[in-house]
Amino acid sequence: MPRRGITGAIAALSLTCAFALTAPAKATEMEAVYKISIAGFSVGTADVKSRFDGSAYNIDLQARLTGLAGVLVSGRGAASASGTVSGRQVIPRAFAANSRSSQASRTVRMGLNNGSVAAVEIEPPLQEHADAIPVEAAHKRGVVDPVSAFLMPATIRGNPADPRNCERTIPVFDGAARFDIILSYDGTRDFSRPGYSGPVLVCKARFRAVSGHRPSREAVRFMEENRDMAVWLAPFPANDSLVPMRIELRTQIGMSVIEAGRVNLSPAPRRAAAAQ
Repeated sequence: MPRRGITGAIAALSLTCAFALTAPAKATEMEAVYKISIAGFSVGTADVKSRFDGSAYNIDLQARLTGLAGVLVSGRGAASASGTVSGRQVIPRAFAANSRSSQASRTVRMGLNNGSVAAVEIEPPLQEHADAIPVEAAHKRGVVDPVSAFLMPATIRGNPADPRNCERTIPVFDGAARFDIILSYDGTRDFSRPGYSGPVLVCKARFRAVSGHRPSREAVRFMEENRDMAVWLAPFPANDSLVPMRIELRTQIGMSVIEAGRVNLSPAPRRAAAAQ
């Protein structure tokens, strides 16, 4: 995970959007496979396994480059998060991420207490820059980690397809940078894949850097001016949840699309219930 908010925003939108579920009342497991493409070329996949037990959640993600991209870079990454959902508020407890390529690797671990960052460990340490906007203590309070960022309790209970469920600002801290993801309603569409067929909410997304970034960097300005970001959310009215089916993000090398190949939402196995 590189130093500043630009990469955090890409991670939040391109990978962790794969988790827009509210915690249902009963133990539930979600598994999904997402295909990743850039500028029309397939570059990788992301496998997501999530468990929701009452108000508690635990999410694991494995992403890897495939095809020519995998041959050239040999990249892969993993991330996990856990915490609870209280009403409409997501309260993360722990976050960890590891990225690895043929050139370098980095591990980030973060502990949170009631929405505030308690500890961060990054190995190898990130380089400091004099022109970076300092991350103040207030910027680490009332935040979510990148994986928990798109756990979105429905704003309008009982009607996940309501356009108002798009309207929200998500404060994210990735261990180095603090930024906001601002969502707004952009319409509805039909979507059909194994596991879901029907209407989806289309939410536009905007990126706003807060701290930890370098304002002079072209990548930061690109993201703040980016108007080509969106997530398509499928409603599951039975448990007031929203599941992402497609994520669109324009990058400096072309349009990136993360799209569900299949998704499965089901009750937890009997062994999990027996263990309680």
